[in-house]
Amino acid sequence: MKLSKIKSVFFLFLAVTLLLVGCSSSAGEKGDTTQDGKVKLRFATWDVGDDVNLQQDMIDKFNASQDKIKVVLESYGSEYDTKITAGMGAKDAPDIMYMWNYPQYKDALEPLDTYLEKEGAEFKDNFYETLWNYNSADGQILGLPVGYTTHVVYYNKALFDEAGVDYPKSGWTWEDLQETAKKVANKDSKVSGFAFSGKPDPYDFEMFLWSNNTSYVDEEGNLKGNVDSKESVEVFEMFQNMAKDGYAITTEGSGSTEMKSGKVAMFVYGAWGLTPLKEAGIDYGVVELPSFKDKKSVSILSSSGVSIYKNSKHKDEAFEFIKFWTNEEANKERIGFELPVLKSVVESEQLEHDELKSVFYTMLEQSDGYTPASFIVKNWSQMSEDLKFTFESMLNPSTLLDPKEALGNVAK
Repeated sequence: MKLSKIKSVFFLFLAVTLLLVGCSSSAGEKGDTTQDGKVKLRFATWDVGDDVNLQQDMIDKFNASQDKIKVVLESYGSEYDTKITAGMGAKDAPDIMYMWNYPQYKDALEPLDTYLEKEGAEFKDNFYETLWNYNSADGQILGLPVGYTTHVVYYNKALFDEAGVDYPKSGWTWEDLQETAKKVANKDSKVSGFAFSGKPDPYDFEMFLWSNNTSYVDEEGNLKGNVDSKESVEVFEMFQNMAKDGYAITTEGSGSTEMKSGKVAMFVYGAWGLTPLKEAGIDYGVVELPSFKDKKSVSILSSSGVSIYKNSKHKDEAFEFIKFWTNEEANKERIGFELPVLKSVVESEQLEHDELKSVFYTMLEQSDGYTPASFIVKNWSQMSEDLKFTFESMLNPSTLLDPKEALGNVAK
């Protein structure tokens, strides 16, 4: 190759290299500030569709009120965990992010206890107490609550009316549910009295054990003596026997699809079912979960929060935003999408008198003090898979393994 050509290639390479370096430097500056000198904060959401449109409108309102901060929304959808994990690994995660799996991400999240102390007791006390346990890890608060759901029993009023059976009432027991399911079930019309998952999510199912004074593990994370306890066996035998006796069915999901078809009288689910069942034209009601012999009705929570990235360069500004994101106005804006987490909003919107939503708050208040095994066990992902396989072996109609034997094996 001629010297002149070698020089041309070299200078072309040098020019490209300098351009890339310049772009990298420029991108770094833009990541911290906007062109008009405002602090730029990246905010990651897992939502899609109308939820994202609502969030963008709220962010626009926040940005319009600020002369020093600008928040940019990043919608990750189904790739949320993948992108968040990759960002944390590269030390380039968003400054602010929606969060639910605190045990998994805790090392990359900023503790918020000091910030909350500065805001004063009244600020923190306006959130329902039960929510803090689900937005913490290792004794530190890592997120401000945004939304939640407990679980309740949905029931099809039309099917109850056809069978001439009274609607379920607060304070009922699992024995009451079983007797009610038998009365509403109708073999001729192929109506089942109760539906539950034949492949239950271990995270959700633990609430039934709590109601019977047991859990998967103790405070040290030991399975033995807990998941295989007499009380745990009783819970699984109860569900198994309901299916064996024919008045209840197991489903691939929660039972929502079957209720929409008009063939299931009752099933357990979160607030996610409120709008879909209404849109399906089902006349339904909700009632608290039944209790066992000790009159304890407890629900697991699915709780979402908003957290700050530990390596963010603008944590104080990020906290200003998450205060906005969880304030009364924001809670009211999201009522159509999720249940408010502030006591003041529940009171002002009279949700405690709402025939349907009030039940979720009753379950919230009486479910305080319970810690899911996923927050205790370090290898929860693997344990969850093992439990799921065992649960399916007991509840699948084609297997129906003996609960005492199956739970004893998983506890070894």
